[in-house]
Amino acid sequence: MYGKTEWLVADCYWPEITTEGHYVSHEAICVLNAGDQDAEIEITLFFEDEEPIGGFHARCAARRTNHIRMDKLVSDSGRRVPMGKPYAALLRASAPVVAQYSRLDTTQANETLMTTMAW
Repeated sequence: MYGKTEWLVADCYWPEITTEGHYVSHEAICVLNAGDQDAEIEITLFFEDEEPIGGFHARCAARRTNHIRMDKLVSDSGRRVPMGKPYAALLRASAPVVAQYSRLDTTQANETLMTTMAW
């Protein structure tokens, strides 16, 4: 079996400033489900100065990937991932998956892509 059911990403950030160009600043939690069972994913966000926000949901089908765009997520209570505010994310999956975090920063003329494996 590949992966695990809980993943943490400690350094998430969606820049407020955007530039005109081909891409928009965004971040994604990329999930790989190499198993035979679909994975229902719940995401909780943690902040420096406020209580966590839960109720974000995604799905990754068996033997598939899902690049969960954080800028497109909406929680059960209608909250969105805030721009310009550092946060961390906890993923809980109903089946073992592998998680990786990526950020595309277009706030400067030379765009930057960073990625890290979740823990």
